[in-house]
Amino acid sequence: MKEKIKTGIQVFGRSLLLPIAVMAPIGMIMGITGALGQDYMINKIPFLGNEVVQTTISSLQTITSVVFNNIPLLFAMGVAYGVSKKEKGIAVFSAVLGYLIMTIVMNVYLSITGTLVEDPAKLSQVGQGMVLGIQTLRLDAFGGIIAGLIAAKLTDRFYKLQLPLAFAFFSGKKSVPIITFLVMLPIGILIPIIWGVVTQFLLAISFIFMNEYVGVGFYWFAHRALIPFGLHHVLASVVRFSEAGGVYLIDGQNYIGILNATNKILFELGPQHESWDRLMPDLTKYLASGQMLITLFRIPAIGLAMYHTAFKSNKTITKGVLITVVLTAFLGNVTEPLEFTFLFIAPGLFIVYAILSGIMALPLNFLDISIGYIRGTIFDFGIFGLLYENTHWVQLIILGLVNFVVFYFVFRFAITKFNLKTPGREESVRNSTLLKEKKYPEIAEIVIEGLGGKENIKNVDNCVTRLRIDLMDQEKVNEDRIKDSGTSGIFFPQKNHIHIVFGPHVEFIRNAVDERK
Repeated sequence: MKEKIKTGIQVFGRSLLLPIAVMAPIGMIMGITGALGQDYMINKIPFLGNEVVQTTISSLQTITSVVFNNIPLLFAMGVAYGVSKKEKGIAVFSAVLGYLIMTIVMNVYLSITGTLVEDPAKLSQVGQGMVLGIQTLRLDAFGGIIAGLIAAKLTDRFYKLQLPLAFAFFSGKKSVPIITFLVMLPIGILIPIIWGVVTQFLLAISFIFMNEYVGVGFYWFAHRALIPFGLHHVLASVVRFSEAGGVYLIDGQNYIGILNATNKILFELGPQHESWDRLMPDLTKYLASGQMLITLFRIPAIGLAMYHTAFKSNKTITKGVLITVVLTAFLGNVTEPLEFTFLFIAPGLFIVYAILSGIMALPLNFLDISIGYIRGTIFDFGIFGLLYENTHWVQLIILGLVNFVVFYFVFRFAITKFNLKTPGREESVRNSTLLKEKKYPEIAEIVIEGLGGKENIKNVDNCVTRLRIDLMDQEKVNEDRIKDSGTSGIFFPQKNHIHIVFGPHVEFIRNAVDERK
């Protein structure tokens, strides 16, 4: 049972790599175009205001945003494909259907119970938003993961279902989407009930996040810890727009929430106004100052730790992957691609990451850093840190470097101490010539021979980096022969099931093996 659970977690973790691989490069483009299209950037660089330039930028932003507006759908498909063992196409189809049903059922439940928010400005404060044109709860990736897992399990369980002759048309694979539809109905009702409790809980404890001594630490801990569930949006909105984030008196007028007060000072009053020194350090530590510690220092530190702990033979490929996911955060404030690379491989390490994020944010309490805005990218640092006066950006760099060192050594120690399979930590390759020359047919022949021949192979599948093969008898496997193929790792996660690691070549090798079975 323990091995099955471990294997299941590993399979699930790998299933997330497909949507993450899509998010990383597209997120980088979205981050750049998002920054270049902002009014404050155009004011500083007039060239960006050119009609043709802005049309190009806005078009790219619109095109790339469709990916991030539909992250749950990507995760639903990716998880269903990666976790299901049989009939993956049906699993993916059912996952999409299941996600759609869950989304609309939550909308119906919210409407019936009178909790569907009418004011668009208040949607995010209760975790609601527009998803595929439907106002519902914003579960983000978590919603897609739920749909994907359920669809995968139902597919493996019912794809051979036999019904009475009168209903035979709906038997087998056709039954899976129908069963998925039925299962998602109660789930779509249950989730809003749970989410409502969680949201009320966050509101009830919001006073902790605003404590003048430890509040910012608790806030950033909770912010990172809630990312896998999509609830960090709720937390951020609570302190940004509601009384829970404080009421600030500026020039005789009260401003509710930290973002409303920040907007007044940053865009209207400026650094010379008395409220700048009085309020900005306390406001921005929940906004850009805290976020920049993550995007500009912690994420690069974690990426460097992963690169340095990667095996020598894998460093070239690993470097390209890590540079992409780090730049995605650095330029676009999209941190999930890197966070998800270790979230499901080592959940304990993610908890440490969240705790450290809270602890290492505490010095913001006694520093005078006053850098807006909310995204925390290098562009925000350049505009609101370097070009504004009295931001004390040097203090942020010093604190950031301390964060970089701490996160780098903590992650490097954890990865090596516990032998975590972060990117690049596969076994060294005995013979890389075949892979370098892309001789996939020859590799397939060696793999089949090493597995004991075609007759010993029950099923061939692959994830992002590994062949996953069901065997008749694992005693017939010749591992030494398989290593001649150029694989960087061979694993038996369970009896009569083998994983053979080929990295980014795996899909081509899987196709070659299928052609020779």
